[in-house]
Amino acid sequence: MKNISNILIGILFAAVAVLYFLYFSGKSQKTEAPQAGSTMVASLNELGIAYVNSDSLLKNYEYFNEMQEKLTAKRDKLNKEYQNRAQGLQQEITNFQRNAGNMTISQAQAVQDDLKRKQQNLMMYQDQLSQQLMKEENQMNNELYDKVADYLKRYGEKNNLKLVLTYAKGSGVLFADDTLDITDQIIAGLNEEYHNEKSGKNKNKKASVKADTATSK
Repeated sequence: MKNISNILIGILFAAVAVLYFLYFSGKSQKTEAPQAGSTMVASLNELGIAYVNSDSLLKNYEYFNEMQEKLTAKRDKLNKEYQNRAQGLQQEITNFQRNAGNMTISQAQAVQDDLKRKQQNLMMYQDQLSQQLMKEENQMNNELYDKVADYLKRYGEKNNLKLVLTYAKGSGVLFADDTLDITDQIIAGLNEEYHNEKSGKNKNKKASVKADTATSK
């Protein structure tokens, strides 16, 4: 969860320096010098700034939750397969230790070599499973990044936002006014698009099945 929160922080992150740039670049376009005593504080609303709570987004974004469930189920399945292989090998080692006294030196050596090879293969299999799960998790993270970033871009353009920050522990934002919080709107919009996407896929799948059935007749 921490890694994925960092990914969302990467999507939404903008340094305080950006705020200064937006503010002072706007001031530099004015030809008149500021009057004595005039305020130097820019309005956040005028700058078009909002923020999203990444923890709430991850908790309530249905696409992410479903992908997490699938990934967890896949991890459990692969882990069970690995455990079965490991237990089978352990049983072979136990049997060898029990019967080694009844073997010749050459027979015992042959069994030891075979067990060593199986141990190496099991370690390679474990590495392959780890790499496979890491690859699928990275793919899920990339898809999450693309979906959130694309929606935020369209939402920002529609609502005249210039900057969207993330408000979560460790994000660099120590305080944010609730009036700038667009988390609920973003979650609702993302879930609506995800429902529409799933509905479209289901309709296409049903149409494909009907077409295949009609062709077979």
